[in-house]
This record gives sequence, C-alpha cells and structure tokens, in this order.
Amino acid sequence: MNRTANAVWTGTGRDGKGSLTTQSGVLDATPYSFTTRFENEKGTNPEELVAAAHAGCFTMALAFALQRENLTPTELKTEAVVTAEKDAVGFKVSKSALKLTATVPGVDKDKFGEIAKAAKEGCPISRLLNAEITLDWTLA
Repeated sequence: MNRTANAVWTGTGRDGKGSLTTQSGVLDATPYSFTTRFENEKGTNPEELVAAAHAGCFTMALAFALQRENLTPTELKTEAVVTAEKDAVGFKVSKSALKLTATVPGVDKDKFGEIAKAAKEGCPISRLLNAEITLDWTLA
C-alpha cells in the first residue's frame, strides 16, 4: 500500500506560501505557510496533519484490536496533541499525546487498558514517530 501527498512552495520560508494535495483529494491545494504553522492563521501545517494521522491511526488500530476480542465499541474518540520543540538543529516533533474517551460495552478497565496500550504501541503512525508517545484514556 502506497499513499501520496504533494507539497508546493513558493518564496522564502518565512514569507512564502505553500499548498498540500493528497492522493484522495481530501486535501486539494490546501494552504500552509509560516503563519499557519507558527502563528495559528487559518490553514494547516505538518504538525497538525501528523496529529490527525496519529489520532486516526490509533483509533482504527484500537477498533481492530477490540474486534479481535469480540468487543464492539459504541464510540472511540481520540485527540492527539503533537508537540514541536526547538533544539540545536531547528525544530523536532518530540511528543504525541493521545487522549482517548471510549465507550465499549462488556469490557473491564484492566482488559481495556491492555488493549489500548497495545494499539498505541502497534499503530503504524506510532511506530513511525521518533518521539515520546503517551496515552490517557477514559472508559465510560
């Protein structure tokens, strides 16, 4: 399985502008720039996209893990907060904090914690990231 995305950038790093397009078309010349990345202007940025990818990947991995245990979640809702920090070279993504709220009938907390931890460690985006990955979860 291969998935593609394209970035186009014109101008300098601080004053330039770019756009992102994905194979699926979900992003179609979606703007990004210094201000969307560092000053919260409307548009996207790489860290936000990594957060979305990590939240989505982990949540789907958890759904499959629950299915293997014959458990069907009513709802799995995950927020990912990606932290970028300045270091000696520039910036690096140092952490992705997952916060999960789950409603899963028929599972006890200990078993759910084991399943969620395994999903966090095994999801492809977790395995891609060279950063601290935490998981805080609530089972309703």
